[in-house]
Amino acid sequence: MQHAVGGWGQPGQHPAAQVPPGGPAALGWTDPTGHLALPPGGPVPHPAPPAQGTGHATLAVLLIGPAGAGKTTVARHWAATRPVPTAHISLDDVREWVCSGFADPQAGWNEHSEAQYRLARRTCGFAARNFLANGISCIVDDAVFPDRPVVGLGGWKRHVGPGLLPVVLLPGLEIVLERNAERSGNRRLSDEEVARIHGRMAGWYGSGLPIIDNSQYDVETTARALDEVLARAIAAPPGW
Repeated sequence: MQHAVGGWGQPGQHPAAQVPPGGPAALGWTDPTGHLALPPGGPVPHPAPPAQGTGHATLAVLLIGPAGAGKTTVARHWAATRPVPTAHISLDDVREWVCSGFADPQAGWNEHSEAQYRLARRTCGFAARNFLANGISCIVDDAVFPDRPVVGLGGWKRHVGPGLLPVVLLPGLEIVLERNAERSGNRRLSDEEVARIHGRMAGWYGSGLPIIDNSQYDVETTARALDEVLARAIAAPPGW
């Protein structure tokens, strides 16, 4: 397992943590129900995590990985087992909200599938910001490629905010092929496509992002490794 964490802020300080005195309500973001609405424009400020780690921190996490890495299963488990309210947002699930006219990437990536992907990412980003504004952590999973920084990681940070914590889940090729074979419907890809995606994901090595090789881990162990990586990222001194 590789923990190459880089440049994520001051020790114990979440990069986007700048809550005004009196909290979000001081800016008039509440409605009559008590729900905290999104502020007009810009990233949502959310609280700094406590010094003891991620257990009670309000976090925004992006779990990156190829098809078959187990990122959706791990993200859901991590969200479900935290001691504080945490939401799981799967980009694939949101993308498939489109029923009639769904641009299935398996039929070939084109302008329509690209447009629907961008729309789904904006929708996920808005949902994440809305959860954060109301004190609920979130973890988003997506197959973000390192060779597309503007529409990939950069796009996610624009939509969610600079405090987004990206982590890469990257097991070996044989593992993702086995897991992909167990899928059904439009979530199952050809072996050639899985191998191509996995090869592109290797570009994350040397990027400075933390990488978890979960080839030999079950879901629970991978979720614990994710929490450990996030704790390191939050506490990392400048320049990590």
